[in-house]
Amino acid sequence: MILYTLYSTMTLYSYLPDSMSHTHSFLPFFVLLLVFSTEGALFGYYVAHCQFTSPDGHDAMYVEQFYFNKVLEGQYNSSVGKVVGYTKNGIEFADKLNGDQGFMKHEVWKSNLCKRNVPLIYDELQNSVEPYVWLRSVDAADSRHPSMLVCSAYNFYPKQIKLTWLRDGKQTTTDVTSIEELPNGNWLYQIHSYLEYTPTPEEKISCMVEHASLMKPLIYDWEPSPDSGRDKIAVGAAGLLLGLVFSFAGLIYYKKKSSGRVMVSTTEVLYPDDTL
Repeated sequence: MILYTLYSTMTLYSYLPDSMSHTHSFLPFFVLLLVFSTEGALFGYYVAHCQFTSPDGHDAMYVEQFYFNKVLEGQYNSSVGKVVGYTKNGIEFADKLNGDQGFMKHEVWKSNLCKRNVPLIYDELQNSVEPYVWLRSVDAADSRHPSMLVCSAYNFYPKQIKLTWLRDGKQTTTDVTSIEELPNGNWLYQIHSYLEYTPTPEEKISCMVEHASLMKPLIYDWEPSPDSGRDKIAVGAAGLLLGLVFSFAGLIYYKKKSSGRVMVSTTEVLYPDDTL
């Protein structure tokens, strides 16, 4: 079962335009905290969630949260049906909102809107996108191993994915470092996993990728010897060819210089007449 969450966020600083005064129900709370706070930093963050797992939205839950200076002040949850405060100011303001019939009707309207829109987007969320996988070697800086491999998966959806390192076909977690999925900002994600290792003869290292878009796990084998051998051959061949070109050019230049010279015969007088 996959939990889908749609977000609507807003960040507030030390002032708020009048044109936004009726956009969200928690905005009056924003203004009060921003104006009367004794903290040095004035920072507010509002987020609304529409969470669901079913295609028809019958289990959809609408949640509104407000953070002030990184502290959760209050939250509305449609499954609870009221605002819950988590700080002194949050509790006081939650009591006022829960007694406001206009506010509560507006929250119910937004909860129903969340449920109604679930079927419209559920089909799109089911379309998986296969990851592009790149297995490569990088410099192992500050490591007790001389080598490091990186297995990267790009542009995949949904977010859930698993990268596993295999050494001679067996899963390994030793000297493995992985980061969480990173959003690209367009509903697609990327992830990177690192393996530090000391190369040994005949050892086979692979990266196995498991994702909803794949019919079965895909295994990408690392093959350092052929690639490095070809690189060395290519570099050597390029150096040899460059040397031959310069040698040939030098020979042509020497021939041209030699053919342009004129031999002049001279007679050297060893004993001039006046010395005899």
